[in-house]
Amino acid sequence: MVKRYAFFKTSVGAPACAGSIEDTLSEIRTGRYIVFGGSGCLNREIAHGRVMVPTEAYRDEGTSYHYAPPADYIPVRNAERVAAFMASAGIPFVKGRTWTTDAFYRETENNFRKRRAEGCISVEMECAALQAVCDFRGLELYMFLTSGDLLDAPAWCTRHEEGELAGTQHDVRHFDIALALAGAVTA
Repeated sequence: MVKRYAFFKTSVGAPACAGSIEDTLSEIRTGRYIVFGGSGCLNREIAHGRVMVPTEAYRDEGTSYHYAPPADYIPVRNAERVAAFMASAGIPFVKGRTWTTDAFYRETENNFRKRRAEGCISVEMECAALQAVCDFRGLELYMFLTSGDLLDAPAWCTRHEEGELAGTQHDVRHFDIALALAGAVTA
């Protein structure tokens, strides 16, 4: 059996990513989206380079509210399936909540503490909206995040050296993980 995959790079942020899915529906004709991207890490105990699998997304953006009823969190429906894939592939990962925000300059210490106390391990700008769009359109979302900067430090920490790519959010091997995940969910 021949499998066909379509690839595209979205823009940053909830509205742009939601729009990308809406725009592709008439061209790509798929029921599944594999999405991965960088995020800030909220817990210094999470090892550098470990993949993060979001289980729920705190809705601190506006787009998801146009697709799903109001609630603080939206469940990331295929988190267990993504985690099972990571485990079977021997890819180091951690599961937890994520904080989706449009206001990255307002990741204040107070907001950071609240989200971390609620179990958020990462902060990013797309997850809640993408899950809401997929739920609304009857699509499956499979998402993982890559750890970028560390917010749980006395000062902002990039978590990598100049020119270092291995294990960072810009590690091209994450594409290989996404491709393998796509194969697993279409098997």
